[in-house]
Amino acid sequence: MLTVLLNLVLPLIAGAVYFVMAFEIKRVSAMRKFMFGEIGYNKVFTAFMLFGIYFATRPLQNLAAHPWPMLVNSLRQSFLMAIIAPSILVGIFHWVPREKGAFKSADIAAFTVGCLMAAIFIMINISAVTGSKVIASFGTIKLYDPMWFADAIPRPELVVIHLIAQLISPVGFFLLAAGYVRHRRHNYPLSHIYTNMTLKWKYLETGLLLFAISMIVAGLAALLGKYYTYLWVIYFLAAVVAGLFELKGVTIPPVHVPTDLDESARTRI
Repeated sequence: MLTVLLNLVLPLIAGAVYFVMAFEIKRVSAMRKFMFGEIGYNKVFTAFMLFGIYFATRPLQNLAAHPWPMLVNSLRQSFLMAIIAPSILVGIFHWVPREKGAFKSADIAAFTVGCLMAAIFIMINISAVTGSKVIASFGTIKLYDPMWFADAIPRPELVVIHLIAQLISPVGFFLLAAGYVRHRRHNYPLSHIYTNMTLKWKYLETGLLLFAISMIVAGLAALLGKYYTYLWVIYFLAAVVAGLFELKGVTIPPVHVPTDLDESARTRI
């Protein structure tokens, strides 16, 4: 029962949470985009929707035997590394822009590096995942998971490369985004009209760090213990908590006495 919960129910719950948070951002941005512009809110909304898809598709990995778990895992992780993580980094540059505006070269650089790391991840998966195993069954239904080195001599160097690629994207991208937010937060003018901006960015930074650190912990646990088990649950749970912090940061009003979400303000606009 626990296996079913971890592999089928928990990912669906995590995906649903991110979909709900995405639409909450959409609701708030309907008014606040007039102050901050539309690009930043749209990118944050898109990032949350992409995360919802990433989490909710996790059960597809367990529906059939090899090579299905390896193929789905490769697609989902490359989606995270090549699309979601770069989108979040680029979105942060728009959400927390410099005085001269968002970085123009960051888009190409982020997606190029993300795609390269995703390609490495896929090649390692193809080389190392040589089978699948039944992890649970109920009735005629069986759940499968990829098996590393099922019919080959273990190659620890592939495990290390596999983890390094993920350390660059998404972990490195999240840490870079958190560092950028922290820098902007500590250099924000105290006399600025938007009095709550440093608080908003503090929640955003916390969420990014939670996600990145949880993936590092899961990776170290996998490297030191039995690789490729249920250690992904660590960052699935942390991702939900991180998302709630990020949602809080987005929805905090930019000033101490907000009027942008009042009905009277809606009518005037």
